[in-house]
Amino acid sequence: MTPTLDLNTFIEFLLGISLSAAAGFRVFVPLLVLSAASVFGHLDYPTDLNWLESPQAFAVFAVACVLEITGYYIPWLDHILDIAATPAAVIAGTVVAASVTPDMNPIAQWTIALIAGGGSAGITKGLMNILRLTSTGVSGGLTNPVVSTIELVSAIALSLLAIALPAVAGIIVISILIFAIQRIWKFFTSKLSSQY
Repeated sequence: MTPTLDLNTFIEFLLGISLSAAAGFRVFVPLLVLSAASVFGHLDYPTDLNWLESPQAFAVFAVACVLEITGYYIPWLDHILDIAATPAAVIAGTVVAASVTPDMNPIAQWTIALIAGGGSAGITKGLMNILRLTSTGVSGGLTNPVVSTIELVSAIALSLLAIALPAVAGIIVISILIFAIQRIWKFFTSKLSSQY
């Protein structure tokens, strides 16, 4: 292996976890960005993910993105969406991570995609679920639109940054993931200790 290949693999990994983490904020935003990047010729995907490159996929992701964004601004629907979006974010994170690592053995590609991509999306989504629950508990849901806006801006910014500067996005995401794991751990340990 040449050093260039190792660097390319590392950059692909950072791109994958960055887009996957963005899927934890909004499921369809990184998929829309990936589809747009391929439709306009910026990225090329493995053969098994060529469907991402079609104008039809771009249109479907655009509509899904608008519906998801709108749904998160409707009171109580945001909690219902969180229930559906949590497993969807893990799936989207896995697909996104697999789509940007085309030069790997398929078994390694999908294993890494599931662990790193699905894991990043799940951790980010878990943090946002806790934040929304806390927001609802404190304000009765009045501040949930603020949480939704933070999620949307984070998803868009992280997706675009991942495409433009994957190394920078990767560093930011690793920091977010460390923070998220600490907050999730603290949330569950405090819940467990309050029960005893």
